[in-house]
Amino acid sequence: MKKLTVLALIGFALVSVVGCARPGELGHTPALTTKERYNAIARNWDNEGKQSQDDIDTLLLLRPQSRLSPWNFR
Repeated sequence: MKKLTVLALIGFALVSVVGCARPGELGHTPALTTKERYNAIARNWDNEGKQSQDDIDTLLLLRPQSRLSPWNFR
């Protein structure tokens, strides 16, 4: 009986833990609309791409650093 209670509690904990829930699932919060969320993701991907390209160009000495890098000592 004790094992069954422990297993039931563990099972409930696993089911009730909320991760990245999609709309319509348990734990989904309407903090951002779908369009706002996709726009935020696109902005982040764009910034990450620009940062990585800037780092690669600086590493290969192709061009001077842009203003994207926080390590720009001029």
